[in-house]
Amino acid sequence: MTTMSFTAKDVQELRQRTGAGMMDCKKALTETNGDLEAAVEYLRKKGIAKMEKRGDRATSEGVIGTLVTADGRHGVLVEVNCETDFVARNDAFGAIVTLVLQQAASTDVADAEALLASTVAAQGATLDDVLKAESAKLGEVVNVRRFARFKPAAGAVGSYQHHNSKVGVLVEATLGDASLAAGEPVQQMLRAIAEHAAAMNPLSLDEAGIPADVVEKEKRIAEDQARQSGKPEAMIAKIAEGKLKAFFKDNSLLHQPWVREPKKTITDLVAETAKAAGTTITVTRFTRFALGDA
Repeated sequence: MTTMSFTAKDVQELRQRTGAGMMDCKKALTETNGDLEAAVEYLRKKGIAKMEKRGDRATSEGVIGTLVTADGRHGVLVEVNCETDFVARNDAFGAIVTLVLQQAASTDVADAEALLASTVAAQGATLDDVLKAESAKLGEVVNVRRFARFKPAAGAVGSYQHHNSKVGVLVEATLGDASLAAGEPVQQMLRAIAEHAAAMNPLSLDEAGIPADVVEKEKRIAEDQARQSGKPEAMIAKIAEGKLKAFFKDNSLLHQPWVREPKKTITDLVAETAKAAGTTITVTRFTRFALGDA
């Protein structure tokens, strides 16, 4: 069995440099044992690569798009990149983003590479080939950088897309009564939470989700600050504990004060909505995309 000597990131970089399709790039990297420069040359010799002048421009602009199905139980979030903000604001590019969202919602693939390899039924071609054709029309490289999909078995999904399409969020919740997923109380709450996450960029859903190394770093900082302020060593641990609690509150979605009504936390908002809807609601996860972030 042959082990690949390249990564998905290598494929993406080769696509950006050459404008070639994903499968062509994978073949080129396979044939050249992962040598990026040799792969560029391979594609150019095959007549597949576009002019290097165009292909090597970074696809640093684009759109974050969201889609939630009418039943409120399935949502997708995508980042589709292009080269210039002018094209990102073009209706034709908006149609491409819509196509990618619909394809992501209609397939069960796990990552952007598999999504690009999936077949768009209406066109009888892979999404990658469709995007190549659209790229040629636009005169810019178009890439699907990433996507997320939420489809809970007994729950609801809501979304928020910022007006400039540079930030988008998906939020998922489990419901005691899944038939209420599309109802106004639940969807209004999920949209409010997604909007909040877009604005506040929490590190995690709750305290447990904050990485241990981040917690340890904050603890060290709190202890050093206490020592530098002259606090007795016996008080250092307690002071650091208090600062960590404040850190968790500031950076955990469920414990943050709601941006629209700061006297309430997101947990309060969920509890109020559950009471109004007559069901139990537990927010289980969220994903936030900002254009170009890690």
